[in-house]
Parts: sequence; C-alpha cells; structure tokens
Amino acid sequence: MKTRFNTFDIICGVAELQKLVGWRVNQIYDVDNKTYLFRMQGTGAVEKVTLLIESGTRFHTTRFEWPKNMAPSGFSMKLRKHLKNKRLEKVQQMGSDRIVDFQFGTGDAAYHVILELYDRGNVILTDYELTTLYILRPHTEGENLRFAMREKYPVERAKQPTRELEPEALVKLLENARNGDYLRQILTPNLDCGPAVIEHVLLSHGLDNHVIKKETTEETPEAEDKPEKGGKKQRKKQQNTKLEQKPFDMVNDLPILQQAVKDAQELIAEGNSGKAKGYIIQVKEEKPAENGTVEFFFRNIEFHPYLFIQFKNFEKATFESFMEAVDEFYSTQESQKIDMKTLQQEREALKKLSNVKNDHAKRLEELTKVQDVDRKKAELITSNQSLVDNAIRAVQSAIASQLSWPDIHELVKEAQANGDAVASSIKQLKLETNHISLMLSDPYDNDEDDDLKAPEVTVVDVDLALSAWANARRYYDMKRSAAQKEKKTVDASQKALKSAERKTQQTLKEVRTISNIVKARKVFWFEKFYWFISSENYLVIGGRDAQQNELIVKRYMRPKDIYVHAEIQGASSVIIQNPTGEEIPPKTLLEAGSMAISYSVAWDAKVVTNSYWVTSDQVSKTAPTGEYLATGSFMIRGKKNFLPSCHLTMGLSLLFKLEDSFIERHLGERKVRSLDDDQIDPNVKETEVEHDLLSDNEDADLNTNLSEPSSNTEITAFPNTEVKIEHDTGRITVRSDSVNPEIEETKESEVVLDKILKKADVEETTIILAAPSRKKQVSAKKTKEDKARAKQEAAKQEVAPVSTEPKNPSQVKRGQKGKLKKMKQKYKDQDDEEREIRMMILKSSGKEKPPASADKVVEKSESTKEYVKPEKSAAPKNPVELDDADEVPVGGDVDLLNSLTGQPHEGDELLFAIPVVAPYQALQNYKFKVKLTPGTGKRGKAAKLALNIFAKEKSCSAREKDLLKSIKEESLARNIPGKVKLSAPQLQKYHK
Repeated sequence: MKTRFNTFDIICGVAELQKLVGWRVNQIYDVDNKTYLFRMQGTGAVEKVTLLIESGTRFHTTRFEWPKNMAPSGFSMKLRKHLKNKRLEKVQQMGSDRIVDFQFGTGDAAYHVILELYDRGNVILTDYELTTLYILRPHTEGENLRFAMREKYPVERAKQPTRELEPEALVKLLENARNGDYLRQILTPNLDCGPAVIEHVLLSHGLDNHVIKKETTEETPEAEDKPEKGGKKQRKKQQNTKLEQKPFDMVNDLPILQQAVKDAQELIAEGNSGKAKGYIIQVKEEKPAENGTVEFFFRNIEFHPYLFIQFKNFEKATFESFMEAVDEFYSTQESQKIDMKTLQQEREALKKLSNVKNDHAKRLEELTKVQDVDRKKAELITSNQSLVDNAIRAVQSAIASQLSWPDIHELVKEAQANGDAVASSIKQLKLETNHISLMLSDPYDNDEDDDLKAPEVTVVDVDLALSAWANARRYYDMKRSAAQKEKKTVDASQKALKSAERKTQQTLKEVRTISNIVKARKVFWFEKFYWFISSENYLVIGGRDAQQNELIVKRYMRPKDIYVHAEIQGASSVIIQNPTGEEIPPKTLLEAGSMAISYSVAWDAKVVTNSYWVTSDQVSKTAPTGEYLATGSFMIRGKKNFLPSCHLTMGLSLLFKLEDSFIERHLGERKVRSLDDDQIDPNVKETEVEHDLLSDNEDADLNTNLSEPSSNTEITAFPNTEVKIEHDTGRITVRSDSVNPEIEETKESEVVLDKILKKADVEETTIILAAPSRKKQVSAKKTKEDKARAKQEAAKQEVAPVSTEPKNPSQVKRGQKGKLKKMKQKYKDQDDEEREIRMMILKSSGKEKPPASADKVVEKSESTKEYVKPEKSAAPKNPVELDDADEVPVGGDVDLLNSLTGQPHEGDELLFAIPVVAPYQALQNYKFKVKLTPGTGKRGKAAKLALNIFAKEKSCSAREKDLLKSIKEESLARNIPGKVKLSAPQLQKYHK
C-alpha cells in the first residue's frame, strides 16, 4: 500500500499548487507533531483554502475538517510568528529530490518552509538566507552535515536533475550495466519521474521483464559470496524469477526502449503543466450480506496523478485534480480502517459458522461410514459361516488343551505354513481380549471378466465366546446403534447449527451497527477539555493542564462568561459559557465550583477547599509591574464571589446524541428551576426544600451581596429561626416561629448571608498560578494536606447550621444600632427611584438595576422566600485578545447541547453515546450514572466496571447496548480526576 509521495507525485503536486501563489497565510494549526495546516486566503474575502503538510509523507489542499491539537505547539507558534499574513511567493521542488520549498514573503522578509518527504521526513523553517530558525527533527548526517537551529540548510545536498536521456546516452548506460540488471534498475536513477512512471512505460512497450545479458560467463558479485537461504521455497522462487526474465536485444529492443524513455519524459512534461487528474486505485473486497448475497467493499491502496497501465485491472475512483484524490485518500483512511476491521470481524464470524457446519458434516459422515463397515462385516461373517466357526473351534480347542499363548501362536504359524485354509484366514490372535482377527472376503464375488483381480479382503474381529451367527448379530446390533446415534446427532446438530447461524447473524449485525456508530460519532470541540453540561443546560469546560487553561481563557472565554477557580494552587481553570448573556443560576455556579475543586490536588489529598467565581472582565494576563505570568497563570482583579464548600463527589454517565427530529421531545430537561416547579404545602410551618445541591432562592443569595440596607423600617422583633443546610444531600430546612414574613426575610438575609458569604465582600487582586505537573502534584500532596484540612475546617464552620435565640433591639451587635439609625435618618426622604438615579450617576453600584426594587421578594410560603437577583449589565469585552475569532464556537451552541440527552425515551433515534464526568448533582436525572469519590482504584478499571453496570441495567434497550459497545474504555476513563472509588446500587454483584 502506498503511504507517501513519490517523485512524480511531487512534480504534479507542486505544479497544481502554483494557483496558491499570491495567497496570504491567515492562520496555522497543528494536527499532530508531524502535520500542520496552513489556512490560506485569496485575493477575494471569500476565497479560502487549507494547505496540509505532513513531514515525510505528503502535502495537499484539503476540504475536510481536521482535528486540531488542543493547544498550538511550539513549532506552530513559531510558524505563526514569522508567516502570519505573509504571501506565498513560490512553491518549488528542490532539484529533482523529494524536497519541497514553500517561500513566504520577499526580499529580506522572506521565510522558507522546507518539507522533506523521504526517510523519516522533516519540516524546517528558515529565513531568507536559508538559516534554520526552527526544525522539527534536528539530526546529524556524517561528520560535517548538521541539521539544527542557526545552521544553514544545505541546498546543494538535494539531488540535482538529470540530463535528458539522448539515444547515445541510453546506449552507454546499457553497455555499462551489470549482467542480470533489469531495465527498471537502470532507468530509475537516470529518469526523474519515480518508479511508477518507469514501470508504466516499460509495461506499455513489453519491456518490463527484460534484463541485460552479456556474453561473458562471469558471475555477478551477488551470486559469488551470497549464502543460500530460505531452503527449497527460496530456491524455487529464484528459479521462477529466472524463468520470467527475458534477455534484452540491443538490435531489436533498443528502439522500443528509446520510445519508452521518450514517453516517460512526455509524462513528466504533462505533470509539470498542473492539469493532471487524480486517481485512487482500489481493491474489491468481498463482503457477505445478511440475506446470503455478496456485497463488495472497495479498499483504497494507492493514489496517482495518472492512470498507469499496471493498474488497468484494478477498480479506481477518478477526481478532477490530483490534490482532490490525495485529500480523499488520506481523509478516508480512518473510515477505511473501520471498514476493514468490520470486514475482518465478519469473516471471522462466518469462519466460525463454517467450522461448525464442517464439523457437523464430518460427524455425520463418520457415523454413516461406521454403519457401512459394521453391515459389511456382518455380511462377511454370514457368507463365511463355516470358515468362521472352524477358526473359532480351532483356537478354542488349543486353549482348552492348556497350551500357552506363545505355543498357540506357533501352532497357527505351522498350520499356515502347511497351507491350512482355516489357519490362513487368521490375521491376528487377540487372546488377551478373547478375540481373533480373520481375513474374510465375499465368496460370491467372482467376476468372470476379471479372473486376475484378487478379491477384496476385510479384516473382521470375531469374539471366541460367540458363534459365527452370534458375531454377525453383534455387528448388526452395532450398525443399528450407530444409526440411532446418527439420528440423534442429526437432530442435535440441526439445533446447534441453527443456534450458530443465529449467533453469526447477530454478530454480523452488531459488528455493522457498531461500525456505523463509530463512523457517525462526531468528536465535539469541547471533548478535548474537562467538560460537562450543567443541570441548567450551560456548557462548563476546564483545562487539563497549564496550556489548556491558557487556551480556554484566551480562545473560548467570551464576555458574559463566568470564570470559576478553586482556592488551591494547580486547580483547573473552569469556564461557564453563557450564550444568552443572562444571569448564571446558582446551581450551575456550584456545580462548576465542584468541578474546579475536583480537578485539583484536593482530589488526591481527599480534602475540601473553597471555590469562587468572577466575571470574564476580571480575568487578565497583564502581570503586575516587574512580574511575569507563566503559561496558565492569570490575574484576578476585584471582588471574588465565594461559593459554599462541597464534597468531592463526581459522577460518570452517558449523554446520547439525538437525531434532529427527536430533539423537541427533550427540550427543557435541563432548565433553571423556579418556585413554580416545587410543590410545597403552604400550611406546613416546617418546610423541606430538596433538590440536587441548593434551592434556587437560597443559592441566589449565597452568590451575590446586597448592595443596600435590607429594610427601611425599624426592626422591632427577632423570632426564633433555624436555617440548616446539608451540602452533601442538598437538603435545606427552614424552621421559624415568625408570623411576619418581612421579619423572616430580614433575618434570613442578615444571618445566612453574613455567616456563609462573609468573604464575598473582599476586594483584592489575586494571581492564579499555573498547575504543576502531575508528578509535582503527587509529591506536593503531603505538604499541602495540612493546609487543605485547615481550610476544610474553616469552610465547615462557615456553612454550619445557624441557630439564633430571640433578640431585642438592645441585643443588636455593637455599632449596628447606631449605624441603622444614621442610615434611616440620612435616606428617610429618598425613594427607590431617586436612589437608583443617584447610583446610576455615581456608578457606585457597578451594575445596572432593574426598574423595580433591587431585591424583590416573592412569597412561596410563610416560611420560605425567594430573593430575585438584580440583572447584571453587559460585561465589558474580554481583556484577553482572541487568537482566532472565527474558530471560537458561539458560547456553547445551545442547539448542540439540546441534541444531547442523558434521559433517552423509548422510541428515540440515538446516533451515538458520549461519556461524561460531571459533579454528581448535575447527573441526578440521567438514566445511567455511577458515583465517583476519591479512593484507591484505577481509572481504567473503574471505567470498565461502569460500562458493565450500564449494560446490565434492566432498562437498557438493545440500541443503547449497541452504543455502549462502541465506547472505548480509554475515552470513558480519561476525565476521571484520579484514583477513584466507584459507588453504585448492588455493586458487589458486578464485581463477581
């Protein structure tokens, strides 16, 4: 199979790429460490094309969307620095070698990208003097030739074009050739067109197997000292090769060879014109169909810019240009691998079925053969009754005479020597089993036409304890027993055969189904990060390392997005994408905070710390004066909104991609919950509000600060109030003796917010340091464990249940009473509208307020209220410049998120399944889920166990099982935070 460009491919490819000369480099990406994408823009604003180069393999334009690396590599960044916005001025082949030179820019500002397509390949970036600025693979050849940075690229090293082969030069080459050389060996180094063109022209003129035969009898050096290897097969192969050789006749064959060389030079000229078409050579593979018919699968094996004669009997696909053919060939390689794997699995399944059928037929054949033999032996005994009885009596008489067994053998041999007919029929004495073997033939089988033919003799074992008739009856009984066994075998085998056929058809169906699922599986852009969809349908992404942290903030964080981080070094930078621009609900904030904590050293240390959120405009890469921010480090300026501590509890689940027509059935599965969604009896004084983490009304107050006094009326009474928040279960219990909802509201805002969110008022500037490597995290785990535990204790104190005793105005905190009086006196004549106008003028609130009151109170019951947060104004633009704006998805793509469901309904058309690791609270309504907590288990083992649990679910449909089989365990395990403990109902039976 062809895997890389040859010389003729380079000639045609370079000629076709001349149409890109004058186009500018818009952006550069890397697919992997050998493959790079140059996005080129033409003279018109709409004209765009992507040029792909791969070290050592290929270059071509592409219309396919290639997966880009999670973060640009160092080489990509270097290429961007020097080549971005420069024009492609020249594309040329270096000499006649497999080296292509792409020149960008002119004069002193020119840069060259040199692509080597031989051996291990290379990509070199040089300046206008061909001094290496960056090299993909530094190495040394010989003593003096170095390929390294700041070294000049050796242009003279490239193979120089050979002169056109004139008739005289061709004759000289043939005369200087060694005895036994093929013509293709002679022409290859002297024609700059590659082996495919030479084979084509030689085949076209009938010279493909011609060799040089000289009159001298001297042996070639290869034949003198080369040891014989390979045994008979190798020698036979050499003989066959010699038989195929034809001697080259200098008189008759020379003109034909000269015409062949001329045709090759014409093909080179045609390739240089840039008008070559493209061809993919294919092999037809037989693919069995379910109904027994035969289908065919076309496997790509080679690509060429010309339809060579050596491929005339192959299947082919034709394209308008060579670049299109190459693009199609390489772009469908993965699909072809999947098809070939499927085909191999189908063949193995059918081979197993064929083996079962063959075994069945063989067993029946053996049973039938046994019956025939037993019947024949019985008939021979019957037809030779007297002979058999005489033989039995003779041996019995010898035994009765108490002769020893050796004496009996001697007696039989003497009788045979004397020509006794009975003794001559005895083949063997088996006295240890009381049997003798007789040689019997059919006495009635006398063919008059063939007197010379000896009768067929069969050896028959005879029991000495039975007569001839009894022995015959024994063989007939054995024949009937074999017939009964055959009937039972046929019945059992038919059932086994039908079962094997059903299993085979099921295997074929599963293999093809999984193949179709894998082909339909689209890898979404956010899967390269840590990610999940919150319980309110917001996409949350986090960086796996410092580079990804840099990438998601720089490229994927937009205005109105929320940045979440944990108060621990090395935590993941988490972004909540907010495409609508509305307020992010508290539940989503808490889930993102839980994600930020879990993807940090806190997971391995098994400690809990705090997380916080800020708006996108508070995140900056601008370092303080005199300081430097490394990759993945950021500045956080302004107020940090701290979130309540949460447990290290993640979940592993599956999201299913819906076919477009079924998306509407699942709209609203993940939405912001309101008071109307909860059914609460207003007559009950003690109310429990349960949901996954925190109720919306409590969360709204836990994540924002009240910017004005809670009440303009004088507080006259403080009732007994107890607020209990259980962060592990998400249960909130509010117990109050109050009959005045306004007093309860005031108490809730003052006590709960002051106790739980006392940190949120801090205005500070924080530097977020980049995450250390995994090894450093593990080594630092012990040293940070004590600090983390201390933070955990502090967090527990913050969220501990709050209980207050009845108070009176005299028991108000010191200074609070006077402050309230002063505020009341100062603003006694100011209404809400005037206050809002003043705040807008002063810009002191920092955020726009709705026309209504800043804190609206919606009554839910006598003991439960909901605070509605004021709407925020549009956030300023992200201070970090986007690297490539048109590559950034639009804020999470709501349509895409809506097409993914964790709750498939019966009858849904599911395309594929995507593993997801998320805070367990976000997976409460998912059909398949297991709980993950810090532990000692390996991620891969936990992922395999989870997949087994999902497949054994009673509610798992056949389609869902097929989708589960198509999931790779590594994709299931890659987002698990670290060493893990898996929890699920009835987990023990799955372990067994």
